[in-house]
Amino acid sequence: MPFDYTTDFVPPTLDFEVEFEPTKFKDKKYVLNANTGEYLGIVGKDFRCANHGDFFRRVQQTVTETLRPEDTMNINYKWKRARGDAWVMLDIGLPDMQVEIETDRHTTTLGNRIISLHGIDGSCSNQAYFGVIDFFCINGSIVGDYDKVRKKNTSNFTLDGFINDLQNIRRDFYEETAKMKVWGRTDLKYVDVEALLETMIPSKRKAQRMFELYNIERQTRGANKWALYSAFTNYASYADERNGFKLRDTGNDTRSVSMFSREQEVSKWVSDNRFTQLQAA
Repeated sequence: MPFDYTTDFVPPTLDFEVEFEPTKFKDKKYVLNANTGEYLGIVGKDFRCANHGDFFRRVQQTVTETLRPEDTMNINYKWKRARGDAWVMLDIGLPDMQVEIETDRHTTTLGNRIISLHGIDGSCSNQAYFGVIDFFCINGSIVGDYDKVRKKNTSNFTLDGFINDLQNIRRDFYEETAKMKVWGRTDLKYVDVEALLETMIPSKRKAQRMFELYNIERQTRGANKWALYSAFTNYASYADERNGFKLRDTGNDTRSVSMFSREQEVSKWVSDNRFTQLQAA
């Protein structure tokens, strides 16, 4: 049965029309959820946006129509939301696109993923990122130069451009994971990883915690570059007692935004020359 893009995809609570009302501030207006009347933010008078439903249906339709059928047989979707549903992230998993990463101790399977962000309160632009997910520990991350090339923002986001990127997703995914296979064979046994992290991460406390997390990862994966990357993705995937990187409770529904910011941190770290040029001593 063909997929019904109009009714079967976007959660009903996210599929609302957007309305605007003037404020008493010059050149500003309110953003409202037209279904509930809830005020979601204040934006400039010229701000325009599609609603979540229209945006994500176009993204999802583009994905399923552009990729090969065998790539999307078990496609899955995870929704994350914040700011009273003004900020929404769709995490699309493609587990049928897989590669194995081997170390001297361990083998793990990676799958492909696509992340789309949409904001109706000016909190984020229309964006698409491409990345990987580690099925061994369910860590996910956008990855370095790979995601930077594939990012689209408000000023230049078009479905035509998104389609062109998707047409390259198979090639890009396998090229990127080929690099990761090398990470699994890059021995760090004699590299001062603790000192390396202190130069890469401005916060000494965070760097020390990351080193502790690396030591946990290397118990399973071995002392290699892949274990260090796995520590990074663990940080981007969890925020509790499992890794010691608990989020502060700010009283606002911004957890999803904060966790995505961690993924962007990881992207920065794996693009850092100190990481990309890292070799065994």
